[in-house]
Amino acid sequence: MGKYKKYIFYSLYLIAFIAMVVVAYTSSKYRPESVSILFTDFSWLGNWPKWLDLPLMPFLNEGFDKLIVKYGMFFEGINNFLLGLYTQMKNFMVGLPWPLLMISVIALCYFASGKNMGTTIMVAFCVFFLGFLSPRYWDKCIMTTCIVVIGMLLCLVIGIPVGIMMARNKKVRNALLPILDLMQTIPSFCYLIPGILLFGLGAVPAIFAIFVYAVPPLIRLTDLGIRLVDKEVVEAAEAFGANKKQKLLGVQLPLALPNIMQGINQCTMMSLAMVVIASMIGTRGIGDEVLLGLQQLNVGMATEAGIAIVLLAIIFDRITQSYGEKIQERTQPKKEIKF
Repeated sequence: MGKYKKYIFYSLYLIAFIAMVVVAYTSSKYRPESVSILFTDFSWLGNWPKWLDLPLMPFLNEGFDKLIVKYGMFFEGINNFLLGLYTQMKNFMVGLPWPLLMISVIALCYFASGKNMGTTIMVAFCVFFLGFLSPRYWDKCIMTTCIVVIGMLLCLVIGIPVGIMMARNKKVRNALLPILDLMQTIPSFCYLIPGILLFGLGAVPAIFAIFVYAVPPLIRLTDLGIRLVDKEVVEAAEAFGANKKQKLLGVQLPLALPNIMQGINQCTMMSLAMVVIASMIGTRGIGDEVLLGLQQLNVGMATEAGIAIVLLAIIFDRITQSYGEKIQERTQPKKEIKF
């Protein structure tokens, strides 16, 4: 059966190709009156024929309309939940005195980096310089941070379990890998379109776009981290009578944590990039300052906002990266040098 498997796939591709041609020909209003004309008049070989066109757009529009009509209440519930969470988080952080918020971020970096003073000083400088650039950037950066954090939480809640499923089930992995490839190939701006159709304008479609755009690296690296765990360690856990749940929580996840943290770091950077793009659909934050500067041809405003985004990216990167390095030092045994 194994040697015929590829021929079965070739046959399926051929059948799908023929089916697409037949559907395109029969559904086109530009098709010739008779098929025999195609064998007598070869002018259709010069340019792509109008009758060879698969009408996806009407089906997609009709499908979205039915989806919104049938599950509109469901998406409205998601919209209200995410919007309420974003509003509460934003109001809380904006209401905090700026010195207290700054000290909290610096303390978080200090403990996440394993009390590394160099990283902590760098983050402290970046946090202070955000407000030092312009006072209005402080609240804008808080809005952007809230959107990124909520998008990251969605990625963690869904991405890590999916990565675990891929690592433990080969069929699930083979089924999801093409989908992840497609998600990472589609231009980032395209993710805003379904977000607008389902949730309207504002912060919620940006959170949705962040999730779809940033979750593939986290899924991939979670899957990779679990599969790279030494089999001898897993076999040792089995020898001590550990069940699947104990092996996952006690052995595989702790050893895969450095790779998962790398995924979280990449996920964070991609989330921040998507927030800037999402300013085009009315998402409030530091991204709309860049957009406003470009619209007004104000180089100074766009450059200032760009510097603020870079500083915010450095803060996120240093906290997640240093915490990942700290975990890696704990999980990897130190090599003893023998003389």
